[in-house]
This record gives sequence, structure tokens and C-alpha cells, in this order.
Amino acid sequence: MSTARSLHDLSFPELEEELAQSGVKKVHARLLWRALHYEASRFRENLDGFPPPLARWLNQYLGDGRAFFLDQPEQVAESRSSDGLTRKYLLRLRDGRTIETVLMGYDRRFTACVSTQVGCAMGCVFCATGQMGFTRHLRPGEIIAQVLHVQRILRAEYGKNLRNLVLMGMGEPLHNYDAVMKALSTIADVRGPSLAQDRITISTVGLVPAILRLAEEKSPYNLAISLHGATEEQRRSLIPISKKWPIESLIDACRTYEQALGKRIFIEWTLIAGKNDSPEVAGQLASLLQGINVHINLIPLNPTDAYEGTASAHQAGLVFQRILRGAGYPVTFRQRRGIDVAAGCGQLRSTKTTVP
Repeated sequence: MSTARSLHDLSFPELEEELAQSGVKKVHARLLWRALHYEASRFRENLDGFPPPLARWLNQYLGDGRAFFLDQPEQVAESRSSDGLTRKYLLRLRDGRTIETVLMGYDRRFTACVSTQVGCAMGCVFCATGQMGFTRHLRPGEIIAQVLHVQRILRAEYGKNLRNLVLMGMGEPLHNYDAVMKALSTIADVRGPSLAQDRITISTVGLVPAILRLAEEKSPYNLAISLHGATEEQRRSLIPISKKWPIESLIDACRTYEQALGKRIFIEWTLIAGKNDSPEVAGQLASLLQGINVHINLIPLNPTDAYEGTASAHQAGLVFQRILRGAGYPVTFRQRRGIDVAAGCGQLRSTKTTVP
């Protein structure tokens, strides 16, 4: 079994230490770190631009059969939406597994939606990733590599950088907590990708211990809760994990998080006709969230092959929004993007799970 490691998995102190152990001065770590995480394309060319000690180290330790490798997933396919603003990339990892990453353009800014797992173990009934099951966690470098992939595209085509990042792709981020937090530390590093911490959002279906850990560790990133049900019965019919962490414990965890950090929580609510879109449910939701600083995002259901539900009628959604606004909550409809190429919320799924 190979013991090779990805340079993209290493934190900056770890990279410094690896160099120091081989007699390379730590001062060279900053140059290598920038090449790995900001320039992001240097290794596709040659090592001539590096100082001799660093170039010798890379020649000795980097490459097939050596101690280190780079996370540079191959783009297997690209799907462009008819909206002209959304692209979905199918990326092949080193073991042949594939993941999907989405890039969305808005007025003078770009947002990437990245994956944190191959598949997902949560089993949410209306989510295509949940329908495919769980294969494995992504390493930090595999999460970072998705950001670097879209950064290269943006710089080459638009001369711009990525502004916002959402961990709402394939997988449950808090199920892969340590790898996700290590990846985000690199992504937010000012010596590398340098995405602002308050422009990074972690989405979860409600892993209560992990939410409490975010609160305890004073996580600097935004938190989004995929709620979708205002009672235990409603939520369990859509989110199986609610059987392990009931809605009452989830709401208590949200209160703890909001009190510890003083940050607004985003509530994600997929509107499903006849399931969770009635005025009665809106009233239940308003009562459930009372006293918590939240912003509610309403998302009409996006179609997936294995779920027969349908999106709520437009008028039903407007009534739902009006009731929540009347209760004092900020409520917006999430822009529907890339539905025609299955790039919308809940639609990501690697149809080719393994590409040799």
C-alpha cells in the first residue's frame, strides 16, 4: 500500500517541517506554498523558477513512486447551463473516483460549490448524492483542489478570482469534519487562495455534535442548516439522520452556536408540494426558530430520478414566504441555477462513479 502523501494535504507549518527535515530552509516554504495554492499552475510547467535547494527537494521527493504527489484532479467533463452563468465539472481523483464541482457567475462575482465526500451517507430522500450512497471521504487536498481548479479557469477566462465558496456539493461536510476544517484553513490563508472566512459557508443536515464543536472552536465560517421540516414527523420523512439527532436537539445546538459566535445562521428549506409548503407548516417553522438569529433560504425542489416529489407551486411559495416575513424573519428565494445540467441544489451526483 502506498504511503505517499499529497503536498496539498499539508498545512503551512507541516510543509515547513517537511522541508526542514531534509535540510531545506523554512524560508523556502512560503515560495512553495504560493506555487501550490495561489499560482496553482506552476507545477504543470517545470521547476526552473525555484531556488536550487527547493528544486532539488522537489525532484527528489515529488512524483510517481516518491514520497509526495500533487492533487490535480483531471476534468473528465464540463456541463454548461443554458442560463449562461453556471458550469458543472466532473473531476477524476487519483483513485479513479469522481466528484462534481459547480461554478456560478453573478454580477461581478463568482461562487464555487465544492464536494467534501464521494457520495453521502445521510440518505436525504430528495437528494441525488444521498441516493447514490457513500463511498469515501475526501482528503483536505482533494477539497482544496476543487477551489484551485475553478480559480485557474476564472483567471484564464475572466482575469478574476473566486469570491464565495459554499460546501454544498456532494457529501455532508461535518461528517468529514477534520479534513474540511483543515482544507478551509488553507483556502482562507492569505498566503494562498485567500478567500475571506466570512465568504465561506458550510452546509449541514444537522450533525449535532459537530455543530456544537463548531461553536466550541469559534469557527469563523458561515453555517447553513438544511432543515426542511418543522416537526419531527416532517423532518424524519425527508432527513433520516433526524432519527439520531431529533429536531429539538438540532435547534438547541443552533441556539448554542448562535450564542457562542453571535453569527446569523442560514436555514435552507426545500419547498416540496404537499410535504412542507403549507401555511400551517410556515407557522410551525416560525415558532420553531423563535429567538434565533436566522436568514431563511427557500429552495423549490429540484428534480432527481429517485424521488417522486414535485416543487411547490409559485403561489404556495409566496404565501410561505409572506407568513415567515410576517413573523419577523428575513426570507429569500434561492436563485435556481443550472437545473438543465443537474447542477442545482440536491442534484449533484457522479453518474460515472469511477473513471479508470
